[in-house]
Amino acid sequence: MIDERNLGGMEPMAETTSAGTDTGNRLEHLPVTFFAILMGLFGLTLALHSAAGSYPSAGPLSLGMLWIGLAAFVLIAALYILKAIRHPGAVAAEWHHPVKLAFFPTISISLLLMATALAGPYPAIAEPIWIAGMAGQGVLTIAVITGWISHRSFQVGHLTPAWFIPAVGNVIVPVAGVGLGWVETSWLFFSAGMIFWVVLLTLVFNRLIFHDPIPGRLFPTMVILIAPPAVAFVAYVRLTGGVDPAAKMLVNMAYVFAALVLVQVPKLRTLPFALSWWALSFPLAALSIASFTYGRAIGSALHEGIGLAVLLALVVVVVGLAFRTLLGAVRGEICRPD
Repeated sequence: MIDERNLGGMEPMAETTSAGTDTGNRLEHLPVTFFAILMGLFGLTLALHSAAGSYPSAGPLSLGMLWIGLAAFVLIAALYILKAIRHPGAVAAEWHHPVKLAFFPTISISLLLMATALAGPYPAIAEPIWIAGMAGQGVLTIAVITGWISHRSFQVGHLTPAWFIPAVGNVIVPVAGVGLGWVETSWLFFSAGMIFWVVLLTLVFNRLIFHDPIPGRLFPTMVILIAPPAVAFVAYVRLTGGVDPAAKMLVNMAYVFAALVLVQVPKLRTLPFALSWWALSFPLAALSIASFTYGRAIGSALHEGIGLAVLLALVVVVVGLAFRTLLGAVRGEICRPD
């Protein structure tokens, strides 16, 4: 069984620090999972941008969200760099943690999403950021997978849908990469992402069906199941230039996983808030973008309507998560010792 107390920054906000507990330096306990917040913010930015093709009023909102995402990136990246300088041992401990390890690619994914959001209004700035994100994603993918296959103490309970994060990051590369002219590189990363997604999907379902349930604090990561096929659909359309039967399969796979997740909503409502709840945001953004893209490609108002409905849900989720995270930060309920 996974130790639910040792998830670094994912402890329920409802808990309070008891008297005599050593809270230590909050910077030292800043979790790498904070970068998942950036995935949610940039995901909302891109979803609004995609919606603008059908609802022009979403365009200015997308630009506004872009600046909010950039400000959040500067803040979170600066704090984590400072943590790495002052507390390198704490970063190393996260790297060797069986759950937190999968969240390190959220750093490079944040750069890729930022570059994708910047590609429209600021293409000259977008390319170097995309290159940095692409290179970082390649290094982190190899490093994380090497850590998985060379580590001999992993247990089934350590495996959650969060392990999809490295795979998702690879299929994000073509979304902006094709437009920037990096077509062959985009195919390389897309291929890597797809093969690891298939392998991990098998492992995750084996864990879900035959072993103990996912701990409550990590249960929101179930929503990550939606992200790989939804992002892969958008990337595949960019790579091939159209919707073919393979693309149709990918977007409908995303809908199947969305239906599986939807029936879990009552359980999600009973869980206390934790940083892992930010896992809800990016998959919803990916599903919204995929729906808008598919709807416009085949002329389906139904699919565009699905995209709008998911986008509205995403806005509510991001606003709620941002409020709860800020409240937790003010109360000193996050960045605490495990």
